[in-house]
Amino acid sequence: MRGHRLFALFFPVALSIFAAPHYFLWNRLVRDTSLPPPWQAAATAAIVVLYFLPLTGLFLQRMVPTGVARAILWPAFVWIGVMFLLLVTFLALDAGTLGAGLARSIAHGEWELIRRDPGYARMLAGAGCTFVSLVTMYAVYEARKPTGVKRVDVTLTRLPAALDGFTIVQLSDIHVGPTLGKAFLERVVAAANALSPDLIAITGDLIDDRLERFPEMLAPLAQLRARHGVFFVTGNHEYFGTKDGIEKAEAVIATIARFGVRTLRNERVAIGGGPASFDLAGVYDITGGLWGPAHHADLSTALEGRDPARELVLLAHQPRFVRRAARSGVGLQLSGHTHGGQLWPFSLVVGLVESFLAGLYRVGETQLYVSRGTGYWGPPMRIAAPSEITALCLHASPLSSSGHA
Repeated sequence: MRGHRLFALFFPVALSIFAAPHYFLWNRLVRDTSLPPPWQAAATAAIVVLYFLPLTGLFLQRMVPTGVARAILWPAFVWIGVMFLLLVTFLALDAGTLGAGLARSIAHGEWELIRRDPGYARMLAGAGCTFVSLVTMYAVYEARKPTGVKRVDVTLTRLPAALDGFTIVQLSDIHVGPTLGKAFLERVVAAANALSPDLIAITGDLIDDRLERFPEMLAPLAQLRARHGVFFVTGNHEYFGTKDGIEKAEAVIATIARFGVRTLRNERVAIGGGPASFDLAGVYDITGGLWGPAHHADLSTALEGRDPARELVLLAHQPRFVRRAARSGVGLQLSGHTHGGQLWPFSLVVGLVESFLAGLYRVGETQLYVSRGTGYWGPPMRIAAPSEITALCLHASPLSSSGHA
Protein backbone atom coordinates (compact mmCIF):
# COMPACT_ATOMS: atom_id res chain seq x y z
CA MET A 1 0.00 0.00 0.00
CA ARG A 2 1.24 3.46 -0.85
CA GLY A 3 0.71 4.70 2.71
CA HIS A 4 3.01 2.00 4.10
CA ARG A 5 5.75 2.97 1.64
CA LEU A 6 5.43 6.62 2.67
CA PHE A 7 5.80 5.61 6.33
CA ALA A 8 8.91 3.53 5.55
CA LEU A 9 10.51 6.44 3.67
CA PHE A 10 9.79 9.04 6.36
CA PHE A 11 12.76 8.50 8.67
CA PRO A 12 15.60 8.29 6.11
CA VAL A 13 14.24 11.30 4.22
CA ALA A 14 13.76 13.26 7.45
CA LEU A 15 17.30 12.42 8.62
CA SER A 16 18.74 13.65 5.34
CA ILE A 17 16.77 16.90 5.27
CA PHE A 18 17.44 17.53 8.95
CA ALA A 19 21.20 17.24 8.49
CA ALA A 20 21.67 20.39 6.39
CA PRO A 21 20.59 23.02 8.98
CA HIS A 22 22.57 21.28 11.70
CA TYR A 23 25.71 21.33 9.59
CA PHE A 24 25.14 25.01 8.82
CA LEU A 25 24.75 25.83 12.51
CA TRP A 26 27.84 23.77 13.39
CA ASN A 27 29.80 25.88 10.91
CA ARG A 28 28.57 29.15 12.38
CA LEU A 29 28.71 28.25 16.06
CA VAL A 30 31.66 25.86 16.26
CA ARG A 31 34.01 25.94 13.28
CA ASP A 32 33.95 29.67 12.49
CA THR A 33 34.30 30.68 16.13
CA SER A 34 37.48 28.56 16.56
CA LEU A 35 36.51 27.46 20.05
CA PRO A 36 39.24 25.83 22.19
CA PRO A 37 39.39 22.03 21.60
CA PRO A 38 37.44 20.94 24.72
CA TRP A 39 34.63 23.43 24.04
CA GLN A 40 34.63 22.60 20.34
CA ALA A 41 34.23 18.90 21.09
CA ALA A 42 31.43 19.58 23.61
CA ALA A 43 29.56 21.90 21.23
CA THR A 44 29.88 19.41 18.37
CA ALA A 45 28.57 16.61 20.57
CA ALA A 46 25.63 18.80 21.65
CA ILE A 47 24.66 19.53 18.04
CA VAL A 48 24.87 15.82 17.17
CA VAL A 49 22.61 14.95 20.12
CA LEU A 50 20.14 17.68 19.16
CA TYR A 51 20.15 16.37 15.58
CA PHE A 52 19.00 12.92 16.67
CA LEU A 53 16.73 14.03 19.53
CA PRO A 54 13.49 14.85 17.63
CA LEU A 55 13.41 11.75 15.46
CA THR A 56 14.47 9.56 18.38
CA GLY A 57 11.65 11.01 20.46
CA LEU A 58 9.06 10.43 17.73
CA PHE A 59 10.28 6.85 17.35
CA LEU A 60 10.36 6.08 21.08
CA GLN A 61 7.06 7.72 22.04
CA ARG A 62 5.18 4.56 21.03
CA MET A 63 7.56 2.27 22.91
CA VAL A 64 8.22 3.96 26.27
CA PRO A 65 5.92 5.25 29.06
CA THR A 66 4.16 8.52 28.34
CA GLY A 67 6.11 10.44 30.95
CA VAL A 68 9.42 9.37 29.44
CA ALA A 69 8.27 10.21 25.92
CA ARG A 70 7.11 13.63 27.04
CA ALA A 71 10.46 14.31 28.76
CA ILE A 72 12.20 13.61 25.44
CA LEU A 73 9.75 15.29 23.09
CA TRP A 74 9.40 18.58 24.95
CA PRO A 75 13.07 19.60 24.47
CA ALA A 76 13.08 17.94 21.05
CA PHE A 77 10.18 20.02 19.75
CA VAL A 78 11.54 23.19 21.35
CA TRP A 79 14.84 22.54 19.61
CA ILE A 80 13.12 22.27 16.22
CA GLY A 81 11.75 25.76 16.71
CA VAL A 82 15.03 27.13 18.07
CA MET A 83 16.92 25.55 15.17
CA PHE A 84 14.64 27.27 12.67
CA LEU A 85 15.03 30.63 14.39
CA LEU A 86 18.82 30.22 14.57
CA LEU A 87 18.94 29.30 10.91
CA VAL A 88 16.91 32.35 9.86
CA THR A 89 18.89 34.63 12.18
CA PHE A 90 22.31 33.54 10.94
CA LEU A 91 21.24 33.65 7.31
CA ALA A 92 20.12 37.23 7.93
CA LEU A 93 23.43 38.05 9.66
CA ASP A 94 25.34 36.47 6.77
CA ALA A 95 23.36 38.56 4.30
CA GLY A 96 24.22 41.66 6.34
CA THR A 97 27.88 40.69 6.41
CA LEU A 98 27.87 40.15 2.65
CA GLY A 99 26.17 43.50 2.05
CA ALA A 100 28.58 45.34 4.33
CA GLY A 101 31.52 43.65 2.63
CA LEU A 102 30.31 44.62 -0.82
CA ALA A 103 29.71 48.21 0.28
CA ARG A 104 33.17 48.42 1.80
CA SER A 105 34.76 46.90 -1.29
CA ILE A 106 32.98 49.35 -3.59
CA ALA A 107 34.01 52.28 -1.37
CA HIS A 108 37.66 51.24 -1.57
CA GLY A 109 37.48 50.29 -5.24
CA GLU A 110 38.35 46.65 -4.52
CA TRP A 111 36.07 43.62 -4.60
CA GLU A 112 37.17 42.11 -1.32
CA LEU A 113 34.65 40.92 1.23
CA ILE A 114 35.08 41.36 4.97
CA ARG A 115 37.23 38.52 6.23
CA ARG A 116 35.38 36.30 8.73
CA ASP A 117 37.86 36.14 11.62
CA PRO A 118 37.09 34.14 14.83
CA GLY A 119 36.48 37.28 16.90
CA TYR A 120 33.88 38.56 14.44
CA ALA A 121 32.29 35.09 14.22
CA ARG A 122 32.06 34.89 18.02
CA MET A 123 30.40 38.31 18.15
CA LEU A 124 27.80 37.21 15.58
CA ALA A 125 27.29 33.89 17.38
CA GLY A 126 26.71 35.62 20.70
CA ALA A 127 24.34 38.21 19.24
CA GLY A 128 22.40 35.61 17.27
CA CYS A 129 22.01 33.21 20.20
CA THR A 130 20.94 35.99 22.56
CA PHE A 131 18.35 37.25 20.10
CA VAL A 132 16.96 33.75 19.47
CA SER A 133 16.78 33.04 23.21
CA LEU A 134 14.58 36.10 23.75
CA VAL A 135 12.39 35.31 20.74
CA THR A 136 12.02 31.70 21.92
CA MET A 137 10.71 32.77 25.32
CA TYR A 138 8.15 35.01 23.61
CA ALA A 139 7.15 32.30 21.13
CA VAL A 140 6.65 29.66 23.83
CA TYR A 141 4.53 32.09 25.85
CA GLU A 142 2.38 32.84 22.78
CA ALA A 143 1.80 29.13 22.14
CA ARG A 144 1.06 28.19 25.74
CA LYS A 145 -1.14 31.07 26.81
CA PRO A 146 -4.94 30.49 26.93
CA THR A 147 -6.43 30.17 23.45
CA GLY A 148 -8.32 33.28 22.43
CA VAL A 149 -11.71 33.49 20.73
CA LYS A 150 -11.86 34.98 17.25
CA ARG A 151 -15.29 36.15 16.14
CA VAL A 152 -16.09 36.12 12.43
CA ASP A 153 -19.26 37.25 10.65
CA VAL A 154 -20.19 35.48 7.41
CA THR A 155 -23.14 36.37 5.18
CA LEU A 156 -24.58 33.49 3.16
CA THR A 157 -26.96 34.16 0.30
CA ARG A 158 -29.04 30.98 0.73
CA LEU A 159 -29.23 30.94 4.52
CA PRO A 160 -32.88 31.19 5.69
CA ALA A 161 -33.64 34.43 7.49
CA ALA A 162 -34.88 32.40 10.46
CA LEU A 163 -31.31 31.16 11.00
CA ASP A 164 -29.71 34.60 10.94
CA GLY A 165 -27.23 34.66 13.83
CA PHE A 166 -26.62 30.90 13.77
CA THR A 167 -23.27 30.32 15.51
CA ILE A 168 -20.69 27.68 14.59
CA VAL A 169 -17.73 27.24 16.91
CA GLN A 170 -14.81 25.84 14.96
CA LEU A 171 -12.01 23.92 16.67
CA SER A 172 -9.15 22.86 14.44
CA ASP A 173 -5.66 21.38 14.71
CA ILE A 174 -5.89 20.75 18.44
CA HIS A 175 -3.08 18.16 18.27
CA VAL A 176 -3.63 16.59 21.67
CA GLY A 177 -0.42 14.72 22.39
CA PRO A 178 3.00 14.92 24.02
CA THR A 179 3.02 18.67 24.70
CA LEU A 180 -0.71 19.44 24.70
CA GLY A 181 -2.41 17.00 27.03
CA LYS A 182 -5.85 16.24 28.39
CA ALA A 183 -5.88 19.35 30.59
CA PHE A 184 -5.46 21.54 27.51
CA LEU A 185 -8.41 19.87 25.80
CA GLU A 186 -10.51 20.39 28.93
CA ARG A 187 -9.82 24.12 28.79
CA VAL A 188 -10.71 24.23 25.09
CA VAL A 189 -13.98 22.42 25.72
CA ALA A 190 -14.89 24.83 28.53
CA ALA A 191 -14.11 27.84 26.34
CA ALA A 192 -16.17 26.45 23.44
CA ASN A 193 -19.16 25.73 25.68
CA ALA A 194 -19.01 29.23 27.13
CA LEU A 195 -19.86 30.58 23.66
CA SER A 196 -23.23 28.75 23.71
CA PRO A 197 -22.83 27.59 20.09
CA ASP A 198 -25.55 26.25 17.85
CA LEU A 199 -23.06 23.81 16.32
CA ILE A 200 -19.45 22.78 16.95
CA ALA A 201 -17.21 21.77 14.04
CA ILE A 202 -13.84 20.07 14.59
CA THR A 203 -11.92 20.33 11.33
CA GLY A 204 -9.23 17.70 11.73
CA ASP A 205 -5.83 17.03 13.31
CA LEU A 206 -7.36 16.25 16.66
CA ILE A 207 -4.75 13.98 18.28
CA ASP A 208 -1.10 12.91 18.01
CA ASP A 209 -0.71 10.10 20.51
CA ARG A 210 -0.71 6.34 20.92
CA LEU A 211 -3.92 4.55 19.95
CA GLU A 212 -4.40 3.04 23.41
CA ARG A 213 -4.42 6.53 24.94
CA PHE A 214 -7.18 7.90 22.69
CA PRO A 215 -10.06 7.17 25.14
CA GLU A 216 -8.29 8.87 28.05
CA MET A 217 -6.95 11.88 26.16
CA LEU A 218 -10.15 12.60 24.21
CA ALA A 219 -12.61 12.05 27.07
CA PRO A 220 -13.17 15.82 27.60
CA LEU A 221 -14.96 15.92 24.22
CA ALA A 222 -17.93 14.27 25.96
CA GLN A 223 -18.55 17.61 27.69
CA LEU A 224 -18.98 19.60 24.46
CA ARG A 225 -22.45 21.12 24.19
CA ALA A 226 -24.11 22.53 21.06
CA ARG A 227 -27.80 22.75 20.14
CA HIS A 228 -27.38 20.99 16.81
CA GLY A 229 -24.50 18.70 17.66
CA VAL A 230 -20.75 18.29 17.37
CA PHE A 231 -19.22 17.22 14.06
CA PHE A 232 -15.75 16.13 12.98
CA VAL A 233 -13.78 15.50 9.80
CA THR A 234 -10.38 13.87 9.59
CA GLY A 235 -7.16 15.79 9.03
CA ASN A 236 -3.86 14.56 7.69
CA HIS A 237 -2.58 13.81 11.20
CA GLU A 238 -5.40 11.34 11.73
CA TYR A 239 -3.43 9.16 9.30
CA PHE A 240 0.14 9.92 10.41
CA GLY A 241 2.23 8.17 13.04
CA THR A 242 1.28 4.52 12.42
CA LYS A 243 2.00 1.98 9.72
CA ASP A 244 -1.70 1.83 8.86
CA GLY A 245 -3.13 5.32 8.66
CA ILE A 246 -6.70 4.13 8.17
CA GLU A 247 -6.46 2.08 11.37
CA LYS A 248 -5.49 5.22 13.28
CA ALA A 249 -8.21 7.33 11.67
CA GLU A 250 -10.84 4.69 12.40
CA ALA A 251 -9.64 4.52 16.02
CA VAL A 252 -10.10 8.28 16.35
CA ILE A 253 -13.55 8.13 14.77
CA ALA A 254 -14.67 5.24 16.99
CA THR A 255 -13.34 6.91 20.14
CA ILE A 256 -14.99 10.28 19.62
CA ALA A 257 -18.28 8.62 18.64
CA ARG A 258 -18.42 7.32 22.23
CA PHE A 259 -18.24 10.97 23.36
CA GLY A 260 -21.08 12.17 21.16
CA VAL A 261 -19.02 13.54 18.26
CA ARG A 262 -20.26 12.58 14.79
CA THR A 263 -17.75 12.17 11.98
CA LEU A 264 -18.89 13.21 8.52
CA ARG A 265 -17.45 10.57 6.24
CA ASN A 266 -18.09 11.98 2.77
CA GLU A 267 -21.65 12.67 3.86
CA ARG A 268 -24.21 15.39 4.44
CA VAL A 269 -26.73 16.14 7.19
CA ALA A 270 -29.55 18.67 7.54
CA ILE A 271 -29.11 21.24 10.30
CA GLY A 272 -32.33 22.74 11.66
CA GLY A 273 -35.81 21.73 10.61
CA GLY A 274 -38.15 22.31 7.69
CA PRO A 275 -37.53 25.49 5.72
CA ALA A 276 -35.35 26.91 8.55
CA SER A 277 -32.43 24.61 7.82
CA PHE A 278 -29.24 24.23 5.81
CA ASP A 279 -26.94 21.39 4.76
CA LEU A 280 -23.71 20.51 6.54
CA ALA A 281 -21.30 18.26 4.66
CA GLY A 282 -17.91 16.83 5.51
CA VAL A 283 -15.21 14.91 3.66
CA TYR A 284 -12.17 12.86 4.60
CA ASP A 285 -8.84 14.65 4.42
CA ILE A 286 -7.30 14.59 0.96
CA THR A 287 -4.38 12.48 2.29
CA GLY A 288 -6.77 9.74 3.39
CA GLY A 289 -6.89 8.32 -0.11
CA LEU A 290 -3.13 7.66 0.02
CA TRP A 291 -3.84 4.93 2.56
CA GLY A 292 -6.73 3.33 0.70
CA PRO A 293 -9.86 4.09 -1.32
CA ALA A 294 -12.09 3.76 1.76
CA HIS A 295 -10.92 7.18 2.97
CA HIS A 296 -10.77 8.99 -0.34
CA ALA A 297 -12.16 12.53 -0.09
CA ASP A 298 -15.30 12.35 -2.23
CA LEU A 299 -17.41 15.49 -2.30
CA SER A 300 -19.73 14.18 -5.02
CA THR A 301 -20.85 11.35 -2.73
CA ALA A 302 -21.46 13.81 0.10
CA LEU A 303 -23.62 16.03 -2.11
CA GLU A 304 -25.51 13.35 -4.03
CA GLY A 305 -29.22 14.22 -4.32
CA ARG A 306 -28.81 17.63 -2.68
CA ASP A 307 -31.27 20.47 -3.28
CA PRO A 308 -29.05 23.26 -4.77
CA ALA A 309 -31.40 25.92 -3.37
CA ARG A 310 -30.35 25.01 0.19
CA GLU A 311 -27.35 26.65 1.82
CA LEU A 312 -24.35 24.37 2.16
CA VAL A 313 -21.52 24.50 4.69
CA LEU A 314 -18.60 22.12 4.13
CA LEU A 315 -16.02 20.85 6.61
CA ALA A 316 -12.74 19.98 4.88
CA HIS A 317 -9.42 19.99 6.72
CA GLN A 318 -7.19 21.42 4.00
CA PRO A 319 -8.00 24.84 2.50
CA ARG A 320 -6.98 23.82 -1.02
CA PHE A 321 -10.11 21.65 -1.19
CA VAL A 322 -12.05 24.87 -1.74
CA ARG A 323 -11.33 24.65 -5.46
CA ARG A 324 -13.48 21.53 -5.62
CA ALA A 325 -16.03 23.09 -3.29
CA ALA A 326 -16.39 26.16 -5.50
CA ARG A 327 -17.37 23.94 -8.42
CA SER A 328 -20.04 22.21 -6.33
CA GLY A 329 -22.16 25.04 -4.98
CA VAL A 330 -20.67 25.19 -1.48
CA GLY A 331 -21.53 28.43 0.29
CA LEU A 332 -18.91 28.22 3.06
CA GLN A 333 -15.98 25.89 3.66
CA LEU A 334 -14.36 25.62 7.09
CA SER A 335 -10.74 24.46 7.15
CA GLY A 336 -7.56 24.50 9.22
CA HIS A 337 -4.27 22.69 8.50
CA THR A 338 -2.00 25.72 8.01
CA HIS A 339 -1.79 26.91 11.65
CA GLY A 340 -1.51 30.36 10.10
CA GLY A 341 2.12 29.48 9.47
CA GLN A 342 2.67 29.14 13.27
CA LEU A 343 6.21 30.59 13.22
CA TRP A 344 7.02 33.75 11.32
CA PRO A 345 8.79 33.91 8.86
CA PHE A 346 7.95 30.25 8.12
CA SER A 347 4.42 31.54 7.54
CA LEU A 348 5.68 33.22 4.36
CA VAL A 349 6.61 29.82 2.95
CA VAL A 350 3.33 28.24 4.08
CA GLY A 351 1.42 31.07 2.42
CA LEU A 352 3.15 30.40 -0.88
CA VAL A 353 2.49 26.66 -0.70
CA GLU A 354 -1.08 26.75 0.58
CA SER A 355 -2.43 29.96 -1.07
CA PHE A 356 -4.94 30.28 1.79
CA LEU A 357 -3.08 30.91 5.04
CA ALA A 358 -5.61 32.19 7.60
CA GLY A 359 -8.84 34.14 7.71
CA LEU A 360 -11.77 34.60 5.36
CA TYR A 361 -11.42 34.22 1.59
CA ARG A 362 -13.72 34.05 -1.41
CA VAL A 363 -13.24 31.66 -4.33
CA GLY A 364 -15.93 32.27 -6.92
CA GLU A 365 -19.25 32.11 -5.05
CA THR A 366 -17.73 30.07 -2.21
CA GLN A 367 -16.40 31.58 0.99
CA LEU A 368 -13.56 29.89 2.86
CA TYR A 369 -12.55 30.36 6.46
CA VAL A 370 -9.13 29.03 7.49
CA SER A 371 -8.47 28.71 11.21
CA ARG A 372 -4.97 29.34 12.59
CA GLY A 373 -5.54 26.30 14.77
CA THR A 374 -6.62 25.79 18.36
CA GLY A 375 -3.41 24.07 19.43
CA TYR A 376 -0.11 23.70 17.62
CA TRP A 377 2.08 20.96 16.19
CA GLY A 378 5.76 20.35 16.74
CA PRO A 379 7.49 23.29 18.42
CA PRO A 380 5.40 24.66 21.31
CA MET A 381 5.94 28.08 19.77
CA ARG A 382 3.93 30.68 17.84
CA ILE A 383 5.05 33.97 16.29
CA ALA A 384 2.58 36.32 14.58
CA ALA A 385 0.04 33.49 14.31
CA PRO A 386 -1.95 33.23 17.55
CA SER A 387 -4.05 30.13 18.15
CA GLU A 388 -7.81 30.51 18.06
CA ILE A 389 -11.20 29.14 18.91
CA THR A 390 -13.36 30.51 16.11
CA ALA A 391 -16.92 31.70 16.65
CA LEU A 392 -18.53 32.09 13.23
CA CYS A 393 -21.82 33.95 13.19
CA LEU A 394 -23.81 33.19 10.05
CA HIS A 395 -26.00 35.92 8.63
CA ALA A 396 -28.73 35.66 6.04
CA SER A 397 -28.50 37.85 2.97
CA PRO A 398 -31.08 40.66 2.89
CA LEU A 399 -32.64 38.77 -0.03
CA SER A 400 -33.27 35.68 2.07
CA SER A 401 -36.79 34.80 3.11
CA SER A 402 -38.03 32.54 5.86
CA GLY A 403 -37.53 29.70 3.44
CA HIS A 404 -34.94 29.22 0.73
CA ALA A 405 -33.18 32.17 -0.85
